[in-house]
Amino acid sequence: MTGGDPDASDDIDVRDREWRLIREESWSGAMNMALDEIAAETAADGGPRTVRVYRWEPSTLSLGYRQDPDTVDWAFCEREGIEVTRRQTGGGSIYHDAHGDVSYSIIAPKAELPSSLMDCYHLLCTPVLDAFRRMDVAADFADEGFPEIYHPACYLRELHPAHDVVAGGKKISGNAQYRRKDAVIQHGSLTYAVDAERHLATFAGHDVSPDTFRERVTGIDEESAATRGDAVAAVEDALAEWTDAREGSWTDDELERARERAEEKYAADDWVRRRPDDR
Repeated sequence: MTGGDPDASDDIDVRDREWRLIREESWSGAMNMALDEIAAETAADGGPRTVRVYRWEPSTLSLGYRQDPDTVDWAFCEREGIEVTRRQTGGGSIYHDAHGDVSYSIIAPKAELPSSLMDCYHLLCTPVLDAFRRMDVAADFADEGFPEIYHPACYLRELHPAHDVVAGGKKISGNAQYRRKDAVIQHGSLTYAVDAERHLATFAGHDVSPDTFRERVTGIDEESAATRGDAVAAVEDALAEWTDAREGSWTDDELERARERAEEKYAADDWVRRRPDDR
């Protein structure tokens, strides 16, 4: 990290640290969340920082940390084979379609990143915006708020200029941070293809129409000629160039711990279905 104001993201060069790039893998929702947590422990303990790209298999509804489980249509998710997990990050629920979603995480020690939340978002979203440029998608941070349509759904909340990315006036990416005492996890979802009907069907008790959803949300496939493979490669390449990361993989120990964490926490009802007042 270069010298200068620790809150000035433009003064920070992350490339002089050890990073590993883990190319797109398919994991369950619970494992994806567990792997982020284990990667944070690795970075905090002096191991490599991690940038990773991943697919949710099966398709997963991820609840925000304080999300009310009553907002989920549990019967639909069970019938359709959609997993439900809960993130450490806040915000509303996101339906991560196995085909239509491209997700990434950036994990590093907290001391190496800006202490200001806004500056940290600005820094860590740099490769996300670069990935969109590589796909010829004219995307940038939201610069104006849209009225909230449905609070439980992340993509239908009011836009935030720190972490919501839009293209053609519609949301195309959401990003969130979990700041531990020793590490920062930023993960995000880039929409490749919009499935408004299926996304909305994972929620209970609303009257939002698919047309209304599509008026607010767009996908990479609507904004450019990029295939999903192109989109994955763009995100991987942007992350690798930004960090100067070497291609890497999980250790056997990390995978074992992640599987235990997934089973004991991220797939457990007392985590996924816990009510906000119980936290």
